[in-house]
Amino acid sequence: MKVLLLAGANSIHTIKWANGLQNSGLQVFLVSQHPLMHELDSRVKYYELPFKGNLGYFTMVSKVKKIINEIEPDIVNAHYASGYGTTARLVGFHPYVLSVWGSDIFLFPKKSFIHKWLVKKNLLSADTVASTSQCMANETSKLLELNRAIEITPFGVDESVFGNNRIYKKSGFISEDRIVIGTVKSLKPVYGIDILIEAFALLHSKLSKNNPELTKKLCLRIVGGGDELDNLTKLAKSLNIHESIEFVGQVEHSRVPQELEKLDIYVALSRSESFGVAILEAGLNQCPVIVSNVGGLPELVIDHHTGIIVESENITQAADAMYELITQPQLIAEYGKNAQKHVVENYIWKSCITKMINVLESTVSKFKKGEL
Repeated sequence: MKVLLLAGANSIHTIKWANGLQNSGLQVFLVSQHPLMHELDSRVKYYELPFKGNLGYFTMVSKVKKIINEIEPDIVNAHYASGYGTTARLVGFHPYVLSVWGSDIFLFPKKSFIHKWLVKKNLLSADTVASTSQCMANETSKLLELNRAIEITPFGVDESVFGNNRIYKKSGFISEDRIVIGTVKSLKPVYGIDILIEAFALLHSKLSKNNPELTKKLCLRIVGGGDELDNLTKLAKSLNIHESIEFVGQVEHSRVPQELEKLDIYVALSRSESFGVAILEAGLNQCPVIVSNVGGLPELVIDHHTGIIVESENITQAADAMYELITQPQLIAEYGKNAQKHVVENYIWKSCITKMINVLESTVSKFKKGEL
């Protein structure tokens, strides 16, 4: 089966879909206005179009039509309901699957009536709509009522890359000298790094009173780059905990597994999150997680079994969750092993690719039968 992907080639998730589908026996063609930034399977035919920005999604239509006429795909799969979804709708090829990702559903439609109209029109044009999480599928259904179910096709993680069997010291932590809490995220307000720093400060204060020896070992490791670095650094200094925080900066995706191995606890206190691949990567690395109860994050964590779920923007709850794990380090190993098992059983790329292939094949079959 020939599949044409309309998606951002600069996203690691796009590349994983393309490579995964190709490795599963499909013939994949990737068309994008974004530059390739990750390693793409050499068997995938890649087209980078010169039409850039918001206007590019409209001006690239004729070129995409030409590519489709040349390769004659069995199906088109556009990723993102706003930009590439617009291109796919205007191209008018069927059968066509539209995969929604996150901000295209949670944020873009709220910008204006026109933005909402555009996304709704794109969703209605698709033969099948797919979502990475149930919460986003629910949000999509709030925009409009589709006459068919939204398929769930989650992002997966690679067991060979992120899999890890941790060895703990007698203290119950990875190191005898350090207790490392951390996150691997872009430094953007939506990801709540400021909430994490404030919760860490509260944890630091609480431990100083109850267990000063643990406080000396405490470290917050923040991996990621972004415009909020200066503000976050100032916040850490104002809370007098900057000496206990390491701002690592942005790292290549290939280095993420090594960064996760340095963490005793992974924390994601996002204000909005459509799915949360980082949570799966941490879990596969046997790293227990603390997450806010927003978006798709609670779908990925079994509370007090693979990690702890706290209320959004509740600094006290986040600090208490970190305190609970640090003062009962046996829970770190227990939750970490449980998290790995949960990810292996539900979110390995191989199974996620199979789900996507089933959606593509089903859509093609229904289209041929005139059922769409």
